Amino acid sequence: MWKIPIELEIGLKYTRSRRRKAVGQRDGFLSFISGISMAGIALGVAALIVVLSVMNGFQKEVRDRMLSVLSHIEITSPSGLVDWEPIAETLAKQAHVLGVAPMVSSQGLLSRAESMRGVALRGVDPALEGRVSDLPKQLIVGSMSDLKPGQFGVVLGTQLAGTLGVRVGDRVNLLVPEGDLSPAGMMPRMRALQVVGMVDSGHYEYDSTLAVMHWKDAAALLRMTDPTGLRVKVDDMQKAPEIAVRLAQVVPQALWVSDWSRSNRNWFAAVQTEKKMMFIILTLIIAVAAFNLVSTLVMTVTDKQADIAILRTMGASAGLVQRIFLVQGLAIGLLGSLLGVAFGLLIALNIDVIVPFIETLFRVQFLPRDIYFISQLPSDVRLDDVLKVGIMAFVLSILATIYPSRRAAQVKPAEALRYE
Repeated sequence: MWKIPIELEIGLKYTRSRRRKAVGQRDGFLSFISGISMAGIALGVAALIVVLSVMNGFQKEVRDRMLSVLSHIEITSPSGLVDWEPIAETLAKQAHVLGVAPMVSSQGLLSRAESMRGVALRGVDPALEGRVSDLPKQLIVGSMSDLKPGQFGVVLGTQLAGTLGVRVGDRVNLLVPEGDLSPAGMMPRMRALQVVGMVDSGHYEYDSTLAVMHWKDAAALLRMTDPTGLRVKVDDMQKAPEIAVRLAQVVPQALWVSDWSRSNRNWFAAVQTEKKMMFIILTLIIAVAAFNLVSTLVMTVTDKQADIAILRTMGASAGLVQRIFLVQGLAIGLLGSLLGVAFGLLIALNIDVIVPFIETLFRVQFLPRDIYFISQLPSDVRLDDVLKVGIMAFVLSILATIYPSRRAAQVKPAEALRYE
């Protein structure tokens, strides 16, 4: 019949052992210290899993919302894209390309009464825009078909419309950077536009600056006859940089090909840096909790010197004694890591319920919509992060048990039993 190794049996027994106060009396001090060490490891692991999941979720949510408005790939020409239809047909036939649409991109100034706001002016083809972005689905008022060439209609972001105090049917004035030469000098070019719709992308930066027109109207304001570029949507946004390189080989060399990761490189680089720094900082918390095992095991070794001496006199080797306290430390570390992983996953997977409850309970808002890109705390749990954190905590626990277990193996039986 299979028997449990003696070092495993004694080590697990010591994990929940109590310190002797006097003959026949015991207290729970050592058990309490062991529990604190285990809880420290568990809380550190849970905190790191939750933070990494939230940062992953924040990055994914912002990226998805950005790409619901922006392009996966843009092919542009500063002077206008002449004969863009054949180029669009060529791009549409390439592998991994889901859609191609013309665009006009510029900046302007919208005004109504005493309110003025700078806007990102975007000219689109209403019939093709749905192939390259989610903009038609994000309209809460109006329709993309209301953008008709020659009528100079405009769709505004909800936050922008609220700032200007306009509704569908109102008129706003648009000033574009290009001017007209007159006897009085260079005069800014202005055009009255009618608001025909409102869009809510869920991304405050775009909802507060976006103004969408038919590309022919936008081109007319800029004194152009062709779009400034083409927007391309691919089947896998993560492979957009690789696809952009291949598309650059099938379009004229004078055109500039750019993917979303290049256009927003600084923002994503900042998020990755923050994630790495948070990982390092919270790893130090786990390290502090893990090395609390050193003091716990040292106290256990001191309290159990008589037991160690008896084991040695009965023939136990120094290696067996060392393995006993290794088992004790590893049991605390393993259980703490598993509890931390379970607790962290419980919070990370339910953070969309926990955070609103706390906000309602204390009447606070963690992510004000007018300050942050998104107003809800997202979470994206990734298996590789969970495994990385759990294994790291367990390895730190192993390192913390080396010194106390070696010290236990060096206990001399005669000196330990002298005062017993």
